[in-house]
Amino acid sequence: MRVRAKRRGRQGGGGGDQRDRWMITYADLITLLLIFFVVMYAMSSLDAKKYDVVVQSLQDTFHKGDSILEQGSGITGTADRYTSKNPPATKQPASNKKEAGSTKLTEREQAFRKQEQELQNLMGVIQEYITDNKLQNQIFVSDQPRGIVITLNDRFLFDQGRAALKQGSANTLSKLASLFRDLKTPISIEGHTDNIPFTRSSNSSTYKDNWELSGARALSVLRFFIDREQLSPSGFQYAGYADTRPVGDNSTEAGRQKNRRVEITVLRQLQQ
Repeated sequence: MRVRAKRRGRQGGGGGDQRDRWMITYADLITLLLIFFVVMYAMSSLDAKKYDVVVQSLQDTFHKGDSILEQGSGITGTADRYTSKNPPATKQPASNKKEAGSTKLTEREQAFRKQEQELQNLMGVIQEYITDNKLQNQIFVSDQPRGIVITLNDRFLFDQGRAALKQGSANTLSKLASLFRDLKTPISIEGHTDNIPFTRSSNSSTYKDNWELSGARALSVLRFFIDREQLSPSGFQYAGYADTRPVGDNSTEAGRQKNRRVEITVLRQLQQ
């Protein structure tokens, strides 16, 4: 009986050890999870300097390698060893052209800036001249997107229905000519009229209509600058617009008076 009891006791003690074996597996799993998270954390802490070195090394490698498709040596330098490599690049002249184009663009921008300064100076001098000579009712100057516009009243320049310049306008036109002489920008001279129908019999004139009159008046001012003041004709252009570009109300006398004018515009563009 005693022998049997001892055997039973031994068997009971062994069963208790087997029931605790799951703790060993559980501890191993926890240890592995801990190691896994430590490794993940270490990988997430990237050294920026080392990363930059690796990226630069890869870039240098890819840039130095020739194309295998074009019978080059490849990235490693061993592909197609016995065939000719890519010919040297010959596109430098194109880049030189681009650089030359950008240089020209820069020079053009500088020319526009210089021109803009000249236009502002011109406007200031003309405004001062108008004030000093009390010509506010005869001459107007304004800065518009297309350029500096000098507007001369038709009564200041011409007799009614005529295109010949009055003697009293010569001093003012000579002053303008002296300011235009050194400008390197086109100048447009444009004649305008009101909408009153123009006939030869009513005005005792040689002009058929307002189109001819407006063009003849613009041409008279142009002739003064070219013939009398000896300015270069290549810097001028002229046109007559009749009553197609009014600035005032043609239904009133004051508005029609504003529309009868000659505009001298110093354009915002460089001469070719």
